[in-house]
Amino acid sequence: MAGTDLKTAATEAWLYGLPLVEIATTRSRGQSLGQSMNAFAHVRNLANHKHRAVTTPNNDTLYSSAHLDLSAGPVTITLPAAGERYLSLQLMDAYTNSFAVLGTRTTGPNGGTFTLVGPTEAAEGPRVVRAPTNHVWALARILVDGPHDLEAARGVQAGVSIQGPAVEAPPAVAQRGAPWPEFFAAVSTLMRLNPPPATDLAVLERMAPLGLLEGFDPSRFSAAEIAEIEEGVAEARKAVRRGGITGPNYIEGWSYPSSKLGDFGQDYRYRAGVVLGGLAALPVVEATYMRGEGDLPRALYDGNRAYRLHFAADRLPPVNSFWSLSLYEATEDGQFFFTDNPLDRYAIGDRTEGLTYNDDGSLDIWIGHADPGEGRRANWLPAPAGPFALFMRTYLPKPELLDGVYRLPPVEAL
Repeated sequence: MAGTDLKTAATEAWLYGLPLVEIATTRSRGQSLGQSMNAFAHVRNLANHKHRAVTTPNNDTLYSSAHLDLSAGPVTITLPAAGERYLSLQLMDAYTNSFAVLGTRTTGPNGGTFTLVGPTEAAEGPRVVRAPTNHVWALARILVDGPHDLEAARGVQAGVSIQGPAVEAPPAVAQRGAPWPEFFAAVSTLMRLNPPPATDLAVLERMAPLGLLEGFDPSRFSAAEIAEIEEGVAEARKAVRRGGITGPNYIEGWSYPSSKLGDFGQDYRYRAGVVLGGLAALPVVEATYMRGEGDLPRALYDGNRAYRLHFAADRLPPVNSFWSLSLYEATEDGQFFFTDNPLDRYAIGDRTEGLTYNDDGSLDIWIGHADPGEGRRANWLPAPAGPFALFMRTYLPKPELLDGVYRLPPVEAL
């Protein structure tokens, strides 16, 4: 192995393998709560500050989640008729690429039954969806139009179902924070269960010195080689903390996602950053996410300050479904979760009950830890007394948002 660049191989392999490990971790958490493979687990309440299984959750939709193994044969997925209610079923392969989204935008409001097959299954027909890997994560989102609508949304959610063969769950593997021998052993196992596509051959060759596809054996590395690997892993961990759904460049105080979001191609670094900061983010045509540029390091805001987001009457986010501004506290490793607050309010959007508009039709959203007062409380998005992040979600964005013609107004510090 003399002369091989193990540092580069380790950096590439850690970033490449992180999505495999994070989905496996999510699957194991579900198993610990009694969730079976090839079956939906329905979360029948909106996410709040206690929900910390998946980073950057939303407070707009009910979630239904299923981890699938297609190696034993196809599964049949049924979606209910949702009418004008937003519904999507995101289908992700083992590497977190969204290979299909079923629902409002793509298959229409009337629901239907679809057959999901693995990469080697012989099947054809207009309602057959082929997965690139045998392991698939299916994640449904059903819009809740305020507290009064929760029961009706649950009724739609109950119609999301799967029929398929009973399969055993894959073995649990090491998690993201594990020492490198355990992490790479997990990646090796998951890559053998979910062979990479031919289009990843170039990166696989750069990773080859680690021997992940042949069966990972950390004992074969010398002390000097181990030092190289550790240096490469440290570089990967540092790089991924700078990642996220949106890019590093801000336009009028907001950063916008890459067009690759949700289907990453060969941008493995971006994919790893999204896995850490926005696991299961939808493709931009389904939902476009923007992050506000705070005045603290890591683009965070200071909850002890007061902020305002002002929309002119003709400059509200252009969407065909709905928009929502979510506020999160940030963890040290770059993840985001809702924060406890006196209003139990985690987001403000076009469906927020009691939202008040100015006489000219414009809208002000008041953001901060301190109560802004009686006249502004209806439009208050409470923050912790410390750092926080802002994300704007726009579901079924209109062309002017996708094309960059429309830009969000900046968040003003008061």
